[in-house]
Amino acid sequence: MWHARVVKARTSAAELVGSGHVRVNGERERSPGHAIKIGDVITVALDRTVRVLKVTGFCERRGDAASARMLYEELGVRN
Repeated sequence: MWHARVVKARTSAAELVGSGHVRVNGERERSPGHAIKIGDVITVALDRTVRVLKVTGFCERRGDAASARMLYEELGVRN
């Protein structure tokens, strides 16, 4: 989530996972280090919205916002 710029910091991503606000393919994720693969669907509860993202790629380093948008497909946002 940090590489794809869904959250601003790695610690924020780990806190979201640890508090149960992240699902991978419909299953609640508890481990911040869980391996993700292309095609996985990640559901993230952020603030007062829920984002549903399909993983379409990976990168070795965190890039700019335009590069980050190439790593996932936005399937939906709910308020």
